[in-house]
Amino acid sequence: MMTSREMLEQLVAFDTTSRESNLALIDFIGGYLTGLGVNYERIHNAERSKANLYARLGPPGPGGVMLSGHSDVVPVDGQNWSVPPFTLTERDGKLYGRGTADMKGFIACILAAVPYFLAQPLAQPLHLAISYDEEVGCLGVRTLLDALSRRAEKPDICLIGEPTQLQPVLGHKGKLGVRCEVQGAACHSAYAPQGVNAIEYAAKLIHRLTHIGQRLAAPEHHDARFDPPFTTVQTGLIQGGRALNIVPAECTFDFEVRTLPQDDAQEVARELEHYAQRELLPDMQAVSRDATIRFYPISGYPGLYTPAQSAAARLIAHLTGSERFSTVAFGTEGGLFHQVGIPSVICGPGSMAQGHKPDEFITVEQLNACDALLRRLAAWMCQKT
Repeated sequence: MMTSREMLEQLVAFDTTSRESNLALIDFIGGYLTGLGVNYERIHNAERSKANLYARLGPPGPGGVMLSGHSDVVPVDGQNWSVPPFTLTERDGKLYGRGTADMKGFIACILAAVPYFLAQPLAQPLHLAISYDEEVGCLGVRTLLDALSRRAEKPDICLIGEPTQLQPVLGHKGKLGVRCEVQGAACHSAYAPQGVNAIEYAAKLIHRLTHIGQRLAAPEHHDARFDPPFTTVQTGLIQGGRALNIVPAECTFDFEVRTLPQDDAQEVARELEHYAQRELLPDMQAVSRDATIRFYPISGYPGLYTPAQSAAARLIAHLTGSERFSTVAFGTEGGLFHQVGIPSVICGPGSMAQGHKPDEFITVEQLNACDALLRRLAAWMCQKT
């Protein structure tokens, strides 16, 4: 049997930055599972350059628990690492390497635990799901969920092992990223009224976004379970203009909405588009019929909040010995699982305080604690009727 530390050393050695293929890693995991007598399937992207991995063990039938993690990691470009990022390095009880916390540590633990689960008289199935392209918008898992949604034998509960220091988390905000392209009309700046200044109209749109964000931040919209306790709106990128003496014909900006689970980010996008179509475009097109304002989705995923009284929440409370449920600021695939009828909770080893940084690490203590949690899960699954 391979320990979780030994497994983590193998996983970290694969450069699965989101821009790269993850197939070599999937080959390794698939070979490992096959060697244990576990069948698995791949669910590829359209280009067949990446794949999700799905496996199940234990008795046939619906229900059971899914353990889920993403295989991709964020880039190391421009970061000052003191250790090789794709070689596991141990120092003072800490295991360094890209993805150790986010989230190959959890994947290492579940893979190392497979022989233990196989040796137990499980009363319900255990499902394993390893996705790709989570870091760039929770993209890859969608094909896996499409496949699962068409099957009768879906799991009852999904445990997503994002790093929470093994504390039980029931929710996170959703996210919508949108690009707005403003097409105006250029002219010499000495004759500015004869042109359509794309930057100025983009500024009007951004000002309206700021107003929407301020409205959503009003105390009556607060949910104290989250930090910050309201839906946020912000503009993160903007580009436009050629020279100071040219009225700019183009301006592009990207904005994001991070919503409380009960809010709909599309409402913000629709309100902004309505403002653009009804109040800005008539003025723009009165000067140039070719003026346009267009919106394009960049990325998005739904929020998650699993009720504290649900079976999923009760299970994670049992496994962690804690009912101090919390939320996290970062997004996960949990809301997507929920959309296909699989209630989800978040609990995994390590801390996101170390994720996405140079010298990312997870402690040996956290790996060992996750190993113990999975053994408690196996015992619970043997008792379930």
